Amino acid sequence: MFLTISTSGDAAHPATDLGYLLHKHPDKAQRFSTSYGTAHVFYPEADDRRCTAALLLEIDTMALVRRGKGKGRGGAPDAALAQYVNDRPYAASSLLAVALSGVFSSALRGVCNARPERAAAPLPLRIEVPALPARGGPDLVRRLFEPLGWAVTAEPVALDTEFPEWGDSRYVRLVLESETLTLAEALRHLYVLLPVLDDAKHYWVSSDEVDKLLRAGEGWLPGHPEQKLITSRYLSRRWSLTRQARERLELVRLAEADDSGVEEIDNAVPEDTGTETEEKPTPLAVERREAILAALSEAGAARVLDLGCGQGQLVQALLKDARFTEIVGVDVSMRALTIAARRLRLDRVSDRQAARVQLVQGSLAYTDKRLKGYDAAVLSEVIEHLDLPRLPALEYAVFGHARPRTVLVTTPNVEYNVRWETLPAGHVRHGDHRFEWTREEFRTWAAAVAGRYGYDVAFVPVGPDDPEVGPPTQMATFVMNVAAMKTEKAGPTEKEARTA
Repeated sequence: MFLTISTSGDAAHPATDLGYLLHKHPDKAQRFSTSYGTAHVFYPEADDRRCTAALLLEIDTMALVRRGKGKGRGGAPDAALAQYVNDRPYAASSLLAVALSGVFSSALRGVCNARPERAAAPLPLRIEVPALPARGGPDLVRRLFEPLGWAVTAEPVALDTEFPEWGDSRYVRLVLESETLTLAEALRHLYVLLPVLDDAKHYWVSSDEVDKLLRAGEGWLPGHPEQKLITSRYLSRRWSLTRQARERLELVRLAEADDSGVEEIDNAVPEDTGTETEEKPTPLAVERREAILAALSEAGAARVLDLGCGQGQLVQALLKDARFTEIVGVDVSMRALTIAARRLRLDRVSDRQAARVQLVQGSLAYTDKRLKGYDAAVLSEVIEHLDLPRLPALEYAVFGHARPRTVLVTTPNVEYNVRWETLPAGHVRHGDHRFEWTREEFRTWAAAVAGRYGYDVAFVPVGPDDPEVGPPTQMATFVMNVAAMKTEKAGPTEKEARTA
């Protein structure tokens, strides 16, 4: 198996910076052991104007057989000879994808301390794969790579050049060229799409493959026109895993749509207009953040999770208060997190300030061990964006698994909607809201959650408290009760929570 990555440069930005980005020195030929053979990295050319890194993977076919992977597609045993004589040593496949992730792991994540500005910037890239299995032919290759910004050349390889009447094989010679992608993006595309085109994996596909797919697919897979085919093939057509991946990708898509610039009606008053007006009302979004900060301060929280942090407005407010020593913003949308990072100017703040904040991508419908052990968690205008059948999963992930001492939940009060003159009767405040609760409905839900997971709950109005319809926003403050703290009660299991 063979793959080359080439780039060009000049005196100011030499092409040999590719060595820094890949963490492999151009003057050295290096070798790395894998479970199925040996990977070699070397540079056929390396100067300021042009640099090419080559990855050569030598496959030990005996090792494949010994590890029980001499199987045909679909798990059926191959004929005895086919276990030893096959295309695995020559054609790019999931074996090469795994070698890419192992040998170039830092580059795949976009990490380069020596040249961080180069790692974050697009490069002129040319990637060549001499023999790529393509179940679907050159047309499928183009449908997979062209939407990602690649110029694609996919030349079919003839079965036999001496007998052209035999037609083409299922292999293509692939050349990808782009000047708009970073090296990390390019490697992530290859990591996912090489096994997709081969339509087979050399190892057992388990549930952690969903996480691998979503990590490598951040920023491009949710909106890819061939997303269904990619997820199905990458996960070896295991329906339960494919369904899980698609559900999580749909959450990402909805989050991206939610960040498209449509404002909720309760934020219709601009927060920063640049004008001085004595009677200008305080935006509800500001009142909500002030109520949250006051509740966190009263709870004595220092380490805080902002779950569904969006574009980072609350994280920014938390950073201004030195009492909050560790702040983690979590959102399913990478676009929102990118905007949040720009808002917070994390590339310009001091190291001490930057150490206080972390932005991570994650879905609140799934448990995440990174979120355990915090003083408080905030779900500000989040729950109403979930379909009601998905709400028990969020409840368990936050209250049953992460288990912060304090949880703050805010959500619109639908009864107040009649006070919005611009909101048509029967409409919710935002197009992505799946529901909006009355005060009684919110209290019933909150009391049930508190009872299941060992919390006490109190309710606080946010905004003007209308005597007839209540406040525009309602906030529940959950505090872990003494009994739960003493017994380290974890509440019901996830299955029990979903049943409840």
